[in-house]
Amino acid sequence: MSQDFLATRNAQFRHQVARRLAGDLTEEEFKPLRLMNGVYLQLHAYMLRVAVPYGTLNADQLRALAHIADKWDRGYGHVTTRQNMQFNWPRLTDIPDMLDHLATVNLHAIQTSGNTIRNVTADPFAGAAADEIADPRPLAELIRLWSTDHPEFQFLGRKFKIAVSGATTDRAVLKAHDLAVRIRQNDGQIGYEVLIGGGLGRTPMVGQTLAEFLPQADLLPYLEAVLATYNLLGRRDNKYKARIKIAVHEHGLENLRDLVEIEFARRRPTFKGADQALLTQLEQQFALPVLPLRDAAPYYTARDADPGFRSFTDTNLAPHKRAGHAIVTVSLKPYGGTPGDITSDQMRILADLADRHAHSELRFTPEQNIVLPHVALADLPALYHGLLAAGLATANVGRASDIIACPGMDYCALATARSIPLAQDLSAMLHDTGLDGKLGKLGIKISGCINACAHHHLADIGILGLDRGGVETYQITLGGAPGDDMRVGTRTGPGFSADDIVPAIERLAQAHLVLRRDADEGFSATFDRVGMAPFKAALYPETTKISA
Repeated sequence: MSQDFLATRNAQFRHQVARRLAGDLTEEEFKPLRLMNGVYLQLHAYMLRVAVPYGTLNADQLRALAHIADKWDRGYGHVTTRQNMQFNWPRLTDIPDMLDHLATVNLHAIQTSGNTIRNVTADPFAGAAADEIADPRPLAELIRLWSTDHPEFQFLGRKFKIAVSGATTDRAVLKAHDLAVRIRQNDGQIGYEVLIGGGLGRTPMVGQTLAEFLPQADLLPYLEAVLATYNLLGRRDNKYKARIKIAVHEHGLENLRDLVEIEFARRRPTFKGADQALLTQLEQQFALPVLPLRDAAPYYTARDADPGFRSFTDTNLAPHKRAGHAIVTVSLKPYGGTPGDITSDQMRILADLADRHAHSELRFTPEQNIVLPHVALADLPALYHGLLAAGLATANVGRASDIIACPGMDYCALATARSIPLAQDLSAMLHDTGLDGKLGKLGIKISGCINACAHHHLADIGILGLDRGGVETYQITLGGAPGDDMRVGTRTGPGFSADDIVPAIERLAQAHLVLRRDADEGFSATFDRVGMAPFKAALYPETTKISA
């Protein structure tokens, strides 16, 4: 995005902030203006949500975020499930300066809020994954450029979320999005599967395929036809029914597909948006860095000699498309810590480590962690010790303590229960009891309200915090899944009080250890095989206090 564009936008917002502080704008008048620039009013302060397009940033951009955390916030940032970063304590008068500093490294907060097309997300392993058909980031950037400040789609009925992936495994939660694009290959030709109608919140729905194989040149006009159809067809009488998933539900997929095809036929001949020539340029921009094959002996020697390093590499590595390399996930889930938080000092250390060992490239993930996508096996021992010194070497990626949690009532004005203290207590319990290592792969997600920002519907064990007569109550769902076979979990029964929820999850975990066939059987597989009954028996023994 051009510096001139960002400078103009930031200058406009600086003037709007000055008018608000002078009393020339009421908070209600100021609200749509601040939302256009990623500024929320939370429980205790304003919050700035910074866009990290498709989760990709470089080391200098991470250092800029660290500087902002120190100078204008409280020394830390929070990685979100949409691969953004939030600052929870800025003063309104400082936010224009924060935006100006972001612009120096080509970052901004545009369309991270409001009823528009939000930050485009992507597979955090993009460009590196061994199972990748093609890097989806050029496509994500093309969609971002097309959608930013698109005059037709700035005032949609509700926010609109898009995700892209280029791999055979879904790591971008595609079917939970309003619209998703998956790169496909057919007879050697690259094309796109387009999915629509996914979403969580109070009415969780699984996305469906709208177009099975769309030619590359047709994608943007087709997406524009989808948005235009939704913009006219979507509900505006009730914000809870204004998402495209409701339009798909009420009108049917086939009817909506027919309307999109009519609109696509009308727009395709005169489409003036971003084009295929630009996509070709972007593909060159996102070319894989030079990754020479190096002697991996230091890696294997360190695994044999250091149990901590071996544990880290067992859990936090993923296969890379190039021999002698790995994808490293840095957990932002220390035992007893706040999921997704990272201090400014940790940001700077991680930026330096990325410069030395990972081609200066980092990714924010939907799981609230950070990925170093291109690390030579030979460099892993040095990287590990650097992470260890910074408190960033927790070996728990994909385990039960790798908890996803929204900010909850500690920050969010919409929340009805706390999420962060529960995540901290659960993580500490899992570590102290040794359950974290015994359970293997298991997903726990905690949402502090029905909006489901932590995707609790899609967890092995999902937790939803609610207010019941002024008392925090936590409902549990079991058997959800976020990936290719996405499904919504099943509610177990009555909710648990804040005092009882951690022991309830411990009983669930112990039950799984007894019920599973062997250590390789995951929680959802066990749940599918044995059903709800034995887990409910563990959750609701006669001595357990439950709230209505």
